[in-house]
Amino acid sequence: MKILEQIITDLPDYPLADIRLGKHWTAVVAQVNGSQTCGLASNPYKTPLLTDEELATMKAGGSVRDLCQLAQQPDKKLASIGIAAVNALLHRQPDRWVSGNAGQIIAERGRGKHVALVGHFPFVNELRQHVGRLDVLELNPGPGDRHAREAADIIPQADVVALTSMTLVNGTLPGLLDLCQPQAYVILLGPSTPLTPVFFEHGVNQLCGSIVNEIAPVLAGIAAGQSFRQIKQQEQVQLVSICCN
Repeated sequence: MKILEQIITDLPDYPLADIRLGKHWTAVVAQVNGSQTCGLASNPYKTPLLTDEELATMKAGGSVRDLCQLAQQPDKKLASIGIAAVNALLHRQPDRWVSGNAGQIIAERGRGKHVALVGHFPFVNELRQHVGRLDVLELNPGPGDRHAREAADIIPQADVVALTSMTLVNGTLPGLLDLCQPQAYVILLGPSTPLTPVFFEHGVNQLCGSIVNEIAPVLAGIAAGQSFRQIKQQEQVQLVSICCN
């Protein structure tokens, strides 16, 4: 069974309260037993995902679980909405959450080791100072990055492999996990990361994601085109991590 299919199969269903589409982020809000939960996913296109008419049609459906099925669509703009819906429905496990910054976690795990990071994150320059070797793989590589097509050469050599959760949206996660050596420490990171132990059955050791604590201001920030860093600075979102043990 595919990872996303396995995750979605076990999800409950709740009424859809809202969908918010922004330049950088997508949010789906579920109405859960008198309260609301919000899930986020990155918008890979940096442009509006849907027209107002398409969005109105989607909202009229009313089921968050139906939206989750979009996560498996090849159309990446729909997949982003699907991942946000998955994150809105996942059972909250605060007893397993540990507050933590993904960059710091990778730095600690990668001290003196070879780290392969799929996705260029803002902490890359600082991370280089704390690990033995850092290879950053990107579809659109910048200075110092390696092209994503080199993954098959780099990832099998790495002691620590950190994968952006955007690999869920673009469908590359299973193939990248297959490249990891059994002894490698594998981290899935980014605000889009579904915080579910299902990933631990597929070779992931640690998840670094986000929890929306203040829904209304987050939705307003997304609609205004704010970056995740801008939203996080206002302490409306909590960065958390869970491990397989």
